[in-house]
Amino acid sequence: SDDGKLSFDEFKAYFADGILSGEELHELFHTIDTHNNDNLDTEELCEYFSQHLGEYENVLSVLEDLNITILKAMDKTKKDYQEASNLEQFVTRFLLKETLNQLQSLQSSVECAMETTEEQTRQERQDPAKPEVLSIQWPDKHSARRLQRNNSLSPNIPRFSTGWAEENGQWMTQINRLQNLIDRLEKKDLKLEPFEEEVLEENARSHIMIVQRQMSVIEEETEEFRLALKQYVESVSTQAGCLHVSIQKLPSDSRFIVYEFWENSNAWNSHLQMNYSKTFQRSNVDFLETPELMTTMLVPGKY
Repeated sequence: SDDGKLSFDEFKAYFADGILSGEELHELFHTIDTHNNDNLDTEELCEYFSQHLGEYENVLSVLEDLNITILKAMDKTKKDYQEASNLEQFVTRFLLKETLNQLQSLQSSVECAMETTEEQTRQERQDPAKPEVLSIQWPDKHSARRLQRNNSLSPNIPRFSTGWAEENGQWMTQINRLQNLIDRLEKKDLKLEPFEEEVLEENARSHIMIVQRQMSVIEEETEEFRLALKQYVESVSTQAGCLHVSIQKLPSDSRFIVYEFWENSNAWNSHLQMNYSKTFQRSNVDFLETPELMTTMLVPGKY
């Protein structure tokens, strides 16, 4: 509330990660509260976390320097860009894009590490709960294949006006391979098989993009979120590059997991620029307790 200190409710709202229980958060709060006044000030927070920085002390120091350097570059760009020549403006846009790509690459690595550590801790602390089926009715649509799991909701795979009948079986075979792979990974019973070399045809599209999106929804906003998610998935399922969409709702909390299968990374990147995708992202600001966790993976395959 901008009063320079955190109450327990404010502390819990910010630091709750879906893993620590309320009692554990309460105990941590009082551990940090060395002044014993039921509020945490900046000094107490800094003192506690500075004792646990380890290797991240160097990381945060570099990030601070990077932040200052980028702000200086942005300020200079703002001043010089309008008066620059077309070629100079082109170079500036390239450098901005490359900077963004590098930052996004770093962000993806950190997000992957966060997701892995959180999932590992959840599995250690409790038995994996069977996901609940998210009941969303899709009017005037027919499923493109039988569901591989009871906990998966599969909206339509888009139909193509030319050549769909001949390729349908190959599409479904590839999608089933990927779905089974995810099943095995989630059950942690994946076994390494002998190496098999796959020779792709010269013109084969060799990688499919798999996207996993985890969203923890504010309980009071669940119904509104379901409506927004339904509209989003209906729009996704009509995109030519979308192969498959599955949605899971975990019964233990208000967490939704969305799996998206795309023909390739270009199809995924184009999808992110669409208005329906941006609208869904903006609505999540109001619906989600914590920022969305997104993981992408390119999987070899021909179809």
